[in-house]
Amino acid sequence: MGIPAGAGRLLGSGRTADVYALGDRDGHDGLGDGSGGEWVLRRYRDGYGDAPAEAAVMEYVRGHGYPVPRVRAAADARPRTDLVMERLYGPTVVEALAAGQLTAGEAGLALARLLRDLHAIPARRSTDPAVRVLHLDLHPENVLLTPAGPMVIDWANTDEGPPGHDWSMSAVIVAQVAVDDDPRAPLAEEMLSALLAGCPDPALLTGPDGGLGWATGQRAANPTMSPREVELLGEAGELIRRLLD
Repeated sequence: MGIPAGAGRLLGSGRTADVYALGDRDGHDGLGDGSGGEWVLRRYRDGYGDAPAEAAVMEYVRGHGYPVPRVRAAADARPRTDLVMERLYGPTVVEALAAGQLTAGEAGLALARLLRDLHAIPARRSTDPAVRVLHLDLHPENVLLTPAGPMVIDWANTDEGPPGHDWSMSAVIVAQVAVDDDPRAPLAEEMLSALLAGCPDPALLTGPDGGLGWATGQRAANPTMSPREVELLGEAGELIRRLLD
């Protein structure tokens, strides 16, 4: 697939989407509405994603002070695969770790703080006081360290539900790296330990109604997971339980 009409160069690609530049650093956003600023187009591939729904959640949590980029998708009459959002500058947490700009422990505590802050926001749709907005993919590559502070991106999996699902999903994602034959494994385990230390209640993950079993099941069923990543899920869950003991 070529570059979408009106978009600039390809900035990056993930498992499900490509991100293109819109406009330039002089404030010309290429959208023709005079608002200025810099924007990017995130286009999902293979029918993945629901950009208007994602944008609605992002705007909701942003209205509560949560650090997400500005979005403009719902009113643009764009395909459901297209999300236009503010362009951010800064390394991901993974890149900052590699550059020595923060430690693995600091990274884990930052993820924990972002989860706690998100779960302090009331649900957007549900009236159940136990239900919260969930990100469900909050990991070190989805947090950018911008001049304004950490910003959380990639809300494609967002939903509402018990906070334990969010804590468990983030823990499982980091634990899969920690138990792999990967040079980053020791850093990932240190990050995981700090993340779990920042959790307000271990029962959110491993209690009778905890989310750890749910999260490993979701990861196993995720079509973007490689066979190797699925194989690591059992060991990842054991590591999480051991660190919580």
